[in-house]
Amino acid sequence: MTEMSEHVRMVVALLFAATEPLNEDSLRSRLPDDIDLPAALAVLVAQYEGHGVNLVCISGKWSFRTTPDLAHILELHVTVPRRLSRAAVETLAIIAYHQPVTRAEIEEIRGVALSKGMLDTLFEAGWIKPKGRRRTPGRPITYGTTDDFLEHFGIESTSSLPGLDELRATGVLRREPPADMLRQAEARARQEADTAGESGRKESNDKSNEAVESASDSVIPLKRP
Repeated sequence: MTEMSEHVRMVVALLFAATEPLNEDSLRSRLPDDIDLPAALAVLVAQYEGHGVNLVCISGKWSFRTTPDLAHILELHVTVPRRLSRAAVETLAIIAYHQPVTRAEIEEIRGVALSKGMLDTLFEAGWIKPKGRRRTPGRPITYGTTDDFLEHFGIESTSSLPGLDELRATGVLRREPPADMLRQAEARARQEADTAGESGRKESNDKSNEAVESASDSVIPLKRP
């Protein structure tokens, strides 16, 4: 094995093991002093030309890169599940059950204004689309669900959406408020009753004191004959 071949092997080892591209100064710091580094790099460039991996220099740093024409076999497509917020789920449900529906109508049903980007999130998921415009002043856009929405949730058609009885049966809707809500309401009612009782007692005592004072002021002293 010639000296140049040995130097080329060293350069290959350094570049292969490096976690980032290396400049010539970094390579020289680990190679013999008598190495002709430009010549060794030129040999490597020629050796790997036409292979699946090429030796390239970018911004003065050397590294092995896969050839651009083979990039398609290295692509990795990953499906990332997206969790919708509660507000987004509520908005989607309103659109599904009331379509075609306008933004103002969605806000009226929910009782709160739609946050910025809420509809954009549903658009990006491919679950809603514009259905046209309402024939009212301002011609607001109406929204409805898409075929992707039906496919994702396994629904044959919008007419097959579960009704109230079915939702209650699955536990999605409850016939009575949650226990936590009931406890909070009871505690709030007791607090209001206690506050009202204290106010009533204080008001009653104040009125009694006023009556006593009034009665005292109205007493006319008797004169002796």
